[in-house]
Amino acid sequence: MVSKKKILAILSIISLSAVLLAGCGTKKADSKSETKEETLELQFVPTNNDGSMEAKAKPFGEYLSKKLGKKVNVTLATDYSTIVEAMASGKVDIGIMPPSAYVQARNQNAATAILSSELGAYNRETGKPEEGKLSGTFKGEILVKADSGMDKLEDLKGKKIATLSPNSASGYIYPVVEMKEADIDPLKDVTLTTVNDIPSEITAVLNGQQDAAFVFEGARNVFASKFADQDLFKELKVLYLTKGDIPNDAIAVQPKMDDDLKNKIKEAFLAMPDDKEGQEAMAMWGHKGYVEADDKNYDTVEEYTTKAAE
Repeated sequence: MVSKKKILAILSIISLSAVLLAGCGTKKADSKSETKEETLELQFVPTNNDGSMEAKAKPFGEYLSKKLGKKVNVTLATDYSTIVEAMASGKVDIGIMPPSAYVQARNQNAATAILSSELGAYNRETGKPEEGKLSGTFKGEILVKADSGMDKLEDLKGKKIATLSPNSASGYIYPVVEMKEADIDPLKDVTLTTVNDIPSEITAVLNGQQDAAFVFEGARNVFASKFADQDLFKELKVLYLTKGDIPNDAIAVQPKMDDDLKNKIKEAFLAMPDDKEGQEAMAMWGHKGYVEADDKNYDTVEEYTTKAAE
């Protein structure tokens, strides 16, 4: 017969083994979790869909990986709604988000802006960049052919207009709201056609398929290289600039992200203007620098979005 002492000793060994095994299992699970956490997912909305930005995504990921000491995987969103969905589902940790997309994600408690981008300022008379000047906001711009005979917003009645996604602040929301304020019904008085990107909008106006295009301020400068055989400043003119100012892109993160990591991401973006690789990355979105985000600045986008949907 086995003594009581031996039974207790055997039970103790079994219990200790279970604890050790459980510890090993936990360590393994934690290890997997840590590995997963080491990769940050960053996503942005490309300014055009010609495939040129895909090639720049990997070098940008490598650049941020070095700066943050963590692997960063960079992907392109197919449109405004997909980046919002990706943030809401937790599949993306960092989003470089157009203002209207950020507001949507913010309203779902899926994103917190840590920085806002700065863009080059434009001379409102010439449409050319203002040397050395930066701006935290921009305007929506309506382009028409220079010889169109149109000079004011009301001249758009009965015309065909190329737009971007209904989620785009400058490419849809702001100009639609201000047309309504000028007693132009966007559903009855004009014909709106959604296209993929700004170069496609500009092409449609140049070839006469569309009479006007909703774009962001400075679009003729930004996309001039895509129309090397044409002078966009001679062939197109700005019919209208929106009265409302649109806040620039937000660098947003998951709301529950660790504060130390948030600060590292901030530092990495704030330092981009100081080195060549950083400048090349910023050029993908036309960014010239970054400043601390003031979330209240994005409230105006929400107001316009509500009016556009009415």
